[in-house]
Amino acid sequence: MSQGGAPGRGRRATMTDIAKLAGVSQSTVSLVINQVSGAKVSAQTRNKVLRIARELGYPVERMGHLQPPHARKLIVYLTDELSTSPHAMLTIDGARDAAWEHDCLLSVFATRSDPEYEQAILARVMADPALLGVVYATIFTRAVTLPASLAQVPTVLLNCHPQDRRERLYSSVVPSEVLGGFAATMHLLDAGHRRIGLVNGEGWIEAAAERLKGYRQALSTRDIPFDPALVREGDWQVGTGHAHALALLALPDPPTALFCANDLMAVGALEAVRERGMEVPRQVSVVGYDDQDIARYTQPPLTTVLLPNYEMGRWAAENLIAQVNGGVLRRTSVKMDCPLVERDSVASPSLPQAVFQSS
Repeated sequence: MSQGGAPGRGRRATMTDIAKLAGVSQSTVSLVINQVSGAKVSAQTRNKVLRIARELGYPVERMGHLQPPHARKLIVYLTDELSTSPHAMLTIDGARDAAWEHDCLLSVFATRSDPEYEQAILARVMADPALLGVVYATIFTRAVTLPASLAQVPTVLLNCHPQDRRERLYSSVVPSEVLGGFAATMHLLDAGHRRIGLVNGEGWIEAAAERLKGYRQALSTRDIPFDPALVREGDWQVGTGHAHALALLALPDPPTALFCANDLMAVGALEAVRERGMEVPRQVSVVGYDDQDIARYTQPPLTTVLLPNYEMGRWAAENLIAQVNGGVLRRTSVKMDCPLVERDSVASPSLPQAVFQSS
């Protein structure tokens, strides 16, 4: 960067360069360049931003020929993966339905976490005059480092958040995993269980870490000490749910309830209980997480926690449309509720429970 904030020789000017020279925020520059309707930007500031943009060689004239906001009808949904689970399709359904209700179309691209391919997609779609904005999604809830080019187009983050949580440039929506883990565990505690096993996912995954946190918080509300022997780390698949449930039920003082961090592992746990010659829920209660379709058809039907994929997709598209068409300037970060779905896999324990004293 040369003196005064101008870009160095050979480097294309960005909105950040314009913002520094104009003494305004990058968001303000984006509003001016993208002609966002309803934005409260004074004529003096608007003219200053456009003058500096032209001086730096930023393609203002091309941007000026974009269709007005009400005519921009394309939302690009950019995700790292589509095929690892049904969750991605549910979020896409939610975003698609919300977009269609606002007379917009949703175009989906999967990058497979390839930054070069991601940049190629963005370069192509950002040249489309019909582009309204981008929904940037991830299959696992996680922190992300965003492509710099997204600062030039309205963007909402779905199931992810900026690496720097203090970043306020983007709205984001993620599931409230701590509360989901808390709700599942509290449901078992309210049924009378005091020794509850947890079959979790890999600890490095944000969702698993937060569901464990919710589990521990629920135990603490009843003064039940956390017992690491009751927690096993699986891989979200049926096989590890089965294996870890068998191991937990073989303990000298086995749990009377199992909280599995997803429905697939809960299916494995249900089979493990049967293999031990026991019944669900009369002798062992089981709770899952996600509320996949399979949870309705297990024997017995599985009590689980709803992962609000569809609702998050709708929220992301609606927030994006509101930013552009409504001139909404305030960015929001939402943690969406993960409510309990009660079915038939939980009952009061049939055997006397040990009484735990707080340590």
